[in-house]
Amino acid sequence: MSAGAAHHPSSVRRATLVGGSAILLWSTLALLTALAGPVPPFLLVALAFAIAGTLGLAVQLLRRENPLPALRQPAPVWLLGVGGLFGYHALYFLALQTAPAVEANLINYLWPLLIVVFAGLLPGERLGRPQLLGAVAGLAGTLVLVSGGHGPDLRGAALPGYGAALAAAVTWAGYSVLSRRFGNVPTRAVTFFCLATSGLAGLCHLGFEPRIWPQGTVAWLAVLAMGLGPVGGAFFVWDHGVKRGDIQRLGALSYATPLLSTALLILAGRAEPGWPVAVACALIVGGAALAGRGGGGGRGGDREH
Repeated sequence: MSAGAAHHPSSVRRATLVGGSAILLWSTLALLTALAGPVPPFLLVALAFAIAGTLGLAVQLLRRENPLPALRQPAPVWLLGVGGLFGYHALYFLALQTAPAVEANLINYLWPLLIVVFAGLLPGERLGRPQLLGAVAGLAGTLVLVSGGHGPDLRGAALPGYGAALAAAVTWAGYSVLSRRFGNVPTRAVTFFCLATSGLAGLCHLGFEPRIWPQGTVAWLAVLAMGLGPVGGAFFVWDHGVKRGDIQRLGALSYATPLLSTALLILAGRAEPGWPVAVACALIVGGAALAGRGGGGGRGGDREH
């Protein structure tokens, strides 16, 4: 694809749709985590990212592509890739262990709003009122959904956990937006970021967690699905989307993740429907529609990956 073609609206729409598929994949994480059973978080991350990295490497070899050029990246690229993937998950799990899960999850879901705001600072992008209002509506819907209609309980003892959740949100938003600045880095490099993340998570597991492996066929299939989907494969399509799609629209659409996740849990009989889900649906869907009006100037990267 030529440099000019990458700016074509149809190319941007396609890349946005590809990136948006990560949102669908991430929505399966809660259900798959429940099916995996009581596996320690870092072990789960290590296994899932090992599967994702191995799959990425296998795809390159089957295509007869030399993986070494994708491996040879400057230090800042490695810092961003591994820092984003591993740093986000480490901070998120720390937040869940040191703060109430509902409030920690709410603060974590500031990252779509932060993507919309941060992306407005990129060259060639602008932060329009529809994008900002749509993101805020999505945040309100997420608040209703994860709190069950009750306000967050910001207790002092949990403040370190809330800080970790906020740091996780900033980390993921920063990773997503800064990836746009490294548009010349091929998405194939995510393969090695996944493998490095798996190694670091494995070390954390050995140092801080009990040894509890997945038990039974269903649990192992859930771990495999995680590596192919929400904790692995999703990061390849997300990388493509944030580099070449409409990053502000992706940020606003990301608020659909907790809604879709809750819907899957309800369909699987692991959660109960109620008015918070209906209200959250209206706010999130309405916010995404609003954010999609007028485009935020997302023009995509200017190189083929």
